[in-house]
Amino acid sequence: MPFDLGPMALLWMAVAILVAAFVRGYSGFGYSAMVIAASSIVTNPLNFVAVVVILETAMSLQAAKGAGPDVDWRRVWLLLAGAAIGLPLGLWVLTGVSEDTARAVISGYVLLMCVILSVGWRLAAEVRGLPNAVAGVVSGLANAPGMGGLPVAAFFAAQPMQANVFRATLIAYFPLLDLYSAPLYWWAGLVTWDTLWAALIALPLTFFGNWLGGRHFFSTDPQEFRRFAILLLAGLAALGLVKAVI
Repeated sequence: MPFDLGPMALLWMAVAILVAAFVRGYSGFGYSAMVIAASSIVTNPLNFVAVVVILETAMSLQAAKGAGPDVDWRRVWLLLAGAAIGLPLGLWVLTGVSEDTARAVISGYVLLMCVILSVGWRLAAEVRGLPNAVAGVVSGLANAPGMGGLPVAAFFAAQPMQANVFRATLIAYFPLLDLYSAPLYWWAGLVTWDTLWAALIALPLTFFGNWLGGRHFFSTDPQEFRRFAILLLAGLAALGLVKAVI
């Protein structure tokens, strides 16, 4: 089994991947963070960084049809410029610490993002220019553990952006960020045959969960479901933090 996962750990990750994909399909966010947070309970969370990036890229490409005209490319390039600085620094830090330290850093970051997303802070106007590059630096740092999407999503959600521009710009940014990230992950030793094997196993679960969530079988409003997803994510991060310190 990939990463020497035992039967129960493998079952845990299969359920986590399916639930995370459902949450993404239903509410539009949280896949990478949920899978990484869940993995920190049964293995070194860095094992799944490149796995979720591969799967996120596949889902983003699946959703890219028709998004082109609405992409704010200036924002995309500014975000990428910042991420080009942040990602190598984040990888240098995370790959130089112990497994428990990495687990604690990742869990603490997820909890912080859950708080930010729960508070729902708002800006009076859209942010233009250099601050987008600063957001990109934060995204790059956060993409060291494969979760560069959360800070950008929170940054965009705080602005009065049109929904179609919000969605299209994220769809354009994430695959480009992942293409930049891939060789750096390989250089940092985060891409192995186990990575590809785990991604192959997880791909059908991911697509099925994403499709199922996208059908909105529940009567719950996506925004209400999003609050539930944040609580679930916070719970997983808290478990990872407990594991890191005991």
